[in-house]
Amino acid sequence: MSRNERTASPQARRFVVRGRVQGVGFRWFVEREAHMLGVSGWVRNNADGSVEVLAMGTREQLMGLRSRLQQGPRAARVDAVEEKDAKPVAGLNSFRIEGAW
Repeated sequence: MSRNERTASPQARRFVVRGRVQGVGFRWFVEREAHMLGVSGWVRNNADGSVEVLAMGTREQLMGLRSRLQQGPRAARVDAVEEKDAKPVAGLNSFRIEGAW
């Protein structure tokens, strides 16, 4: 990795994961994987049964997270992972679960 890649501003992606992804520990799985990769952002359940992720990091970190989203935790079944560009959020320096009780 070149110096420019390490010091470049973070990229952001929005992922929507579809399948059996609610009620199976998916958000906690995503939070753990994001922490291990050094990705910041959030994960939340959507009303339509999908799980949405906003992730910020380097290209490599985001590719790693996408790979893990496609696998999911053991109890999940991932049918599709949609990915879109997103705007980085200033001051979002950690990863959290949104909408958790």
